[in-house]
Amino acid sequence: MALVTVKPTRIDTAIADGIARNTNSGLEHAAQAMTWGADEHVLLALAAAGWLYTCIRYPQRRSVADHVLVVSLVTAIVPHVLKSAFDQTRPDRLTMSGHRHGIPYSGRPNDAFPSGHAVHMGALASAAGLLPPASRRFARSLAVALSLTRVALLAHWISDVVAGFALGVVVERLFRRFTLAKSPQQRPEASRVWP
Repeated sequence: MALVTVKPTRIDTAIADGIARNTNSGLEHAAQAMTWGADEHVLLALAAAGWLYTCIRYPQRRSVADHVLVVSLVTAIVPHVLKSAFDQTRPDRLTMSGHRHGIPYSGRPNDAFPSGHAVHMGALASAAGLLPPASRRFARSLAVALSLTRVALLAHWISDVVAGFALGVVVERLFRRFTLAKSPQQRPEASRVWP
C-alpha cells in the first residue's frame, strides 16, 4: 500500500468525462500507436544507440550524449519510485462508456500518478534547449503531443501529465549541471551551436 492517495481534481474528471463521451476507436488506436514514442523502453534504446553513435562519430559531443543517456536512465527510474509512494486510480478504470468508445485499459490500476511517459517527455523538452531553434521547437512540440496521448487514452489524469512533465524538466535541469559543466567548451551554452 502506498503512503499517499492522490485524488483527481474537478478539471481532471471533467476532461476525462469529455474524452470518454467523445472519443472513438480510431482516435484511441492512433493515440496508442503514438504513445509508444514516449515509452521508457523505446527511449532508453534510442538514448543508448544515440550515445554509441555520438561516441563513435562525434566524440567532441560526448558530454551531451552522456547527459541524454543519464537523464533517460534517471527518468526511467524516478516514476517507478514515486508510483510506489503514491496511489491514484487511472481514469480508464472509472469509465464504462469510454470502453464502449474504444478506451483501452492501461498499466496497473492505481499507478496513475505521476505519468512516467510525461516525465520522459518533460526531460526531452528541457534538453531540447541544447538544440538549434527549429529543432528545439519541433522536439518540444513532439514532447507535448506525446504526453497528451496519455490523457487521450485515459491512462492518466491531466494533472498526472502536468506533474510528470514538470518533474522531467526538473530532473533534466538538475543533471545538466553535473553532466554538461565539465569544461568551458562543454557548457550548455557552447553546445547550442550545431553544424
